[in-house]
Amino acid sequence: MKVEKAKIADAAQMHKLINRFANEGEMLPRALSEIYEYIRDYFVVKNDGKVAACVALHVSWADLAEIKSLAVAQGSQGQGVGAALVEKCVEEARDLGISTIFCLTYKPSFFQKCGFTLVDKSELPRKVWGECYRCPKFPDCDEVPLILHLGPSMALSD
Repeated sequence: MKVEKAKIADAAQMHKLINRFANEGEMLPRALSEIYEYIRDYFVVKNDGKVAACVALHVSWADLAEIKSLAVAQGSQGQGVGAALVEKCVEEARDLGISTIFCLTYKPSFFQKCGFTLVDKSELPRKVWGECYRCPKFPDCDEVPLILHLGPSMALSD
């Protein structure tokens, strides 16, 4: 299995995959325009040239990033694909010098297996709620917040 950076040509397939799960209430929907805009945040796994899974690591601040839109096609589930994508996000966060990763999810047990711990929503900085107003469930968020501490931030101070 090869985890690679997403390309523009992957966006439509990623959009379809993410929104298939969103339509089932398992994740938040993403507009195709948003996927294009943040294509550099995404990683994909392909099977026979087609996107079988995707995830985004979105930097929120000097010491904080979010894992978003983790989606694994039905036929690729249970094979470690999701865990490989999360590990790639962790690796990139470390490379960037980010000390903390968080996620908001409907599948907390998966992220706990990846080393994340449950936190109260009030423990997350307000900045992380910046896109919530676009969510169809706003202001009644029912996602579960989890966090992974990687170590001291490598961000330079002014």
